[in-house]
Amino acid sequence: MNPRQLKTFLIVARLGNVTRAATEANLAQSSLSDQMQSLEQELGVQLFERSRHGVILTPAGQVMKTYAEEILALNDEARIAVRASACQSERALAIGTLETIAAEKLAAFLPRFRERHPDIGLTLRIGGSAELQRWLDDSSIDLAITFDRGQQDERFVTRLVSHEPLALISSGNPDAPCPATLADLNQLPFIATQEGCVYRRLFDAAFAGAGVEPPRVATEVDSIATIIRLVAARAGYGLVPRLAIGAYAKRNDICELPWPDNVPTASLIMVWRRRRVQPPALSLLLAAAQSELRPVRPADVRLRREE
Repeated sequence: MNPRQLKTFLIVARLGNVTRAATEANLAQSSLSDQMQSLEQELGVQLFERSRHGVILTPAGQVMKTYAEEILALNDEARIAVRASACQSERALAIGTLETIAAEKLAAFLPRFRERHPDIGLTLRIGGSAELQRWLDDSSIDLAITFDRGQQDERFVTRLVSHEPLALISSGNPDAPCPATLADLNQLPFIATQEGCVYRRLFDAAFAGAGVEPPRVATEVDSIATIIRLVAARAGYGLVPRLAIGAYAKRNDICELPWPDNVPTASLIMVWRRRRVQPPALSLLLAAAQSELRPVRPADVRLRREE
């Protein structure tokens, strides 16, 4: 087994299709197939079940996937630690985050960090929560800054940055109903992201935490920005992180309504791979982010109060 084989194996396992895997790995399909056959011959087991619909992992393949991820992670960790001990660290960091966090949190923070540490190169990658997890798995990023999905993985360290308040929003229309109780919310048409998205989890968790059933979602969309735009267009109500609505509130496109109970929050977290030796550049970034990424204050938005 070698790292190249293992990386190719993981791509095939993730995509379940040899043709797409060969394209992503930048290999001829025949070369990719040779690598996988060689790996199976070395192990003496079949790793994939093949059919005209694609490939799926066998039970042995599932076991191999776990070890392949750990082997490649340890290989990267060893390279980084050895170079750091010899003062040859590349001092470059790749950060993955959600679009909202990038725009409202990191746009101000990263330039300040860069001014203090001009020798550290930074790469920012924007993706959904599933993409962030995949990038952490394959070490494409050093750090993810995201909202907590409640998942536990011993391979990674999770650190709480802040509790970000959620905002119940409607259009700027003064005639829009203002709910007085949690029960009133169930009568309103809500716009939310689809099941599986981190923002949908925040939506569902807010109502579950208040002890009520989540209201019916009238419209499902693909992003938090789309929710806000549709709310501004009077298509319904939304429940989103307050940090995402500043510009709209200043234009009076939307209004934040009083939440009828304790204001729900979303946990903003940093996630990185657990290592025996922490890269110095990452330690500097973690310390800076912990102290500087603060919640948006309620005064940053215009509140409509109950009559």
